[in-house]
Amino acid sequence: MSDFELPKRVKNPKKLGPIKQFFIMAFSFMLAGFIGVNLYLTSQPPIQHLEDFKPNVVTKFYSSDDEVIKTFTAYKFEKVDIAQVPDDLKNAIIATEDKNFYHHHGYDPVGVARSMVVNLATGGLTQGASTITQQLARVLFLSNEKTFDRKIKEFIVAARIEKTISKDKILEMYLNNVYLGSGAYGVAGAAQIYFNKPLKSLTLAECALIAGLPQAPSVYSPYNNKKLAIERRNQVLGRMLKTRYITKEQYKQAIQEDLKLNPNPSIYSLNRAPYFVDYAMKELEELGFDETEISQGGYKVVTTLNYAAQKAAEDAINAQVGNRQAAVFSFSPITGEIYVYIGGKDYFKSQYDRVTQAVRPPGSSFKPFVYAAAIEKGWGPNDILDDTPVDIGGWKPHNYNNKYRGKLPLYMGLTLSSNVMAARLIKDVGVRSVIGIARSMGITTPMEYDMTIALGSNGVKLYEMTIAYGAFANGGFKVKPYAIERVETSRGKIIYQAPKTRAMKVLNLNTAAVVTAMLKTVVENGTARSANIGKPAAGKTGTTDDSKDASFYGYTPDVVTGVWVGNDDNSKMGSVYGSTIPAAIWKAAMKVATSKYGNSDFDYPAIELKRSVTTAKTIEDGEEEQGETQQPAESKDITGDMIPSKNPQQASQNPVSFNNTFLEPKSQQLPAAQPAAPPAPPIPPMPGR
Repeated sequence: MSDFELPKRVKNPKKLGPIKQFFIMAFSFMLAGFIGVNLYLTSQPPIQHLEDFKPNVVTKFYSSDDEVIKTFTAYKFEKVDIAQVPDDLKNAIIATEDKNFYHHHGYDPVGVARSMVVNLATGGLTQGASTITQQLARVLFLSNEKTFDRKIKEFIVAARIEKTISKDKILEMYLNNVYLGSGAYGVAGAAQIYFNKPLKSLTLAECALIAGLPQAPSVYSPYNNKKLAIERRNQVLGRMLKTRYITKEQYKQAIQEDLKLNPNPSIYSLNRAPYFVDYAMKELEELGFDETEISQGGYKVVTTLNYAAQKAAEDAINAQVGNRQAAVFSFSPITGEIYVYIGGKDYFKSQYDRVTQAVRPPGSSFKPFVYAAAIEKGWGPNDILDDTPVDIGGWKPHNYNNKYRGKLPLYMGLTLSSNVMAARLIKDVGVRSVIGIARSMGITTPMEYDMTIALGSNGVKLYEMTIAYGAFANGGFKVKPYAIERVETSRGKIIYQAPKTRAMKVLNLNTAAVVTAMLKTVVENGTARSANIGKPAAGKTGTTDDSKDASFYGYTPDVVTGVWVGNDDNSKMGSVYGSTIPAAIWKAAMKVATSKYGNSDFDYPAIELKRSVTTAKTIEDGEEEQGETQQPAESKDITGDMIPSKNPQQASQNPVSFNNTFLEPKSQQLPAAQPAAPPAPPIPPMPGR
């Protein structure tokens, strides 16, 4: 090898591959860009009078009738000096929110790089990299919009804050201004609200719980979800152990500490419809907003809630429910706007939402789905069916107090809530058809393949049942309820507007019309006469065995409302039926919710229900359960729902007419008892009401 030859293992730089050249150039540009940005940020001037700043924007939720129903303002705000904050709380916040707080200049390059990789991979702004200084910048000066423009401003303001005040002062301002849920801005307010303690008296575990709140205050609030709050607290303790702020022994002791909350928390923020607000917050999160953004963004959030109707329902609950629980859900079957949302009697005693979470048997209010399946199979409202004892493979349902009326037109079976007629119908149309109808209309709760569902034995959610009834009201079309109409910034810019409602066809128009015609008789002449609001309305009562659950679902062409009353422990309520307290609550809410619509009637094809004269009779059957003793001053319908005293024969003689069309009934009569092999598993006895 000559003295002028390069060693073979050394390659000529000019022959580097194009890919390597690209990466070298890209790295050089990134390095130059980073140096340039860093120089620019460090050259920013200080902020004048920074220590005098504090949040002055208030996010407010409005009802559709322009009532303020929720505010996130600092109703509990106490400024404390950094020296008054326990080291455990400071360390917990740093370990959780910004472990490099004392080592960066307002932004964390490593965190930024990591978030950029995640955001590029997901195609959006799914992960931030906000330091404590950046969060303070956002709280004091910026909105919470997830945009690159806001992020750039956040970097600039954070850099200026770092040049203005010390790290300890930054941490102090953050600890005084961060939103921690339940109306608490700052750690001192949180200590009082959650633990009824001054800061200096907080334990390590309590400090960790507070430090876990900024990410999602309502999600991790111990008042909303104690189990999740403890899990989050333990995560914070784990981070403190990892960053060596606490020892292993301290960690073990803290995670074993019982959570002792303030039994009488003072709620400092306005919250006039708390269950609805929780639902609306979840909807906002689905739309891309986070809780910090909402609470600190200074937004005007216009909701669909009709506060006047909400208040009327709340007043009715307080007046009539006593020590029981109640839930109400009301919405437009056409647009999906939610008008009333009450998940329980007292939110501050129980945040459990009985609208969307509780699964309770609906009793006879499930029967319209059986009748809808029958109409879809070709039955007519005037077809004759036996209201007499029946044995279906060993299942012997009975009417309340063993009252039977012989041959009745189909619609009378729903008017009088006959159990045996519903049982005969589901035998004829099949369990699969009934489940299919219920599923398509909005019932997603798991359902047993069992004939007893005809009498409402299967648990459902109030939310889903009300949606399903909405399809009867809207010509067979189902819509999804929604709570958020629009969101405006503090400057009046609309950043979200609810889109036009999409409707899904789930029933034939004729089926919706016929079922509605039948359910109108329930309100006019049947078990729900106590719910009559003096305008066209349809609905169905429901009462389970021993009055453990009572409900009423009803609708006009414009509003659908469902009401449930019961006890969380499934205990008996005594003389409470779907036609009593639930119907009264429904009536109170609907009178207000429908007031702006006048007396509009259903725009349906003409249906006439043929009058029928029958004689009620009681058939004694020692093998069947006896109903409760009838009270002398009033009568009970066969499902156990209370109705005003009225002879059944007189009731059947009243004309029930919807137009001048006459439907010739077909004679379709099932045997009183049909031998059939019992399905597997065997159908359990279910008296039902």
